[in-house]
Amino acid sequence: MDLNALVRVNKERLSELEKAMNYRFTDLRLLQKALVHSSYAFEQSQAGKNNERLEFIGDAVLDLVVGHLLYQKYGTMREGELTRLRAALVNETHLAIMARQLDLGHHLCLGKGEDASQGRNKSSILSCAFEAVIGAVFEDAGYEAVAEIVSALFMPAIEEKKEEMLIADAKSRLQEKLQEKHNEGPTYRLDKEEGPSHQKMFTISVLFQGEVLGCGEARSKKEAEQRAASAALKLLP
Repeated sequence: MDLNALVRVNKERLSELEKAMNYRFTDLRLLQKALVHSSYAFEQSQAGKNNERLEFIGDAVLDLVVGHLLYQKYGTMREGELTRLRAALVNETHLAIMARQLDLGHHLCLGKGEDASQGRNKSSILSCAFEAVIGAVFEDAGYEAVAEIVSALFMPAIEEKKEEMLIADAKSRLQEKLQEKHNEGPTYRLDKEEGPSHQKMFTISVLFQGEVLGCGEARSKKEAEQRAASAALKLLP
């Protein structure tokens, strides 16, 4: 079945997806092509007429749009932090979450084998399809249209990902800060270890020159140390 025939058959479902995205395509064939997986194109003897080229351009556009959003939102954030935060937002796992929010799996054209093996819920397929849809919007209407859609979808996750990233990076940032100012780093002390072996809870303090700067609790020592460092950073000038 060629692209025009697919649009005619799937017009109602494509309209549902447009509503979910809050965007109306000028050329609906672009959206339809973004949903054609290579396994379906191969089975239909339409080799090459799949979403991979749109995925390529969507990947590049997403990096730019998300990077620009972060640049505008966090005026004092350093380049390395911006890069890590963008990476957390445009990786396969998070893009698959965005795809599921739009129910992209329901709209995909998959080959029979891929469909039978739960392809509609595979993160790899969903994340690529999301990039392809973004590429389709870019081809249809350009940067501003993409920016509007991405902003609506990604903004709620940005603060959450930022917090996760900052906690994960807290030990190195605390080390740098104290080393730069005092030429000396912090130490970490295990204060408490509670619970059964399969579900322990660790409480750890971070100390500097004998003074407790912060405490953290978590299921692993490593995470408890990160949380202690994060608490310390919030109190340090």
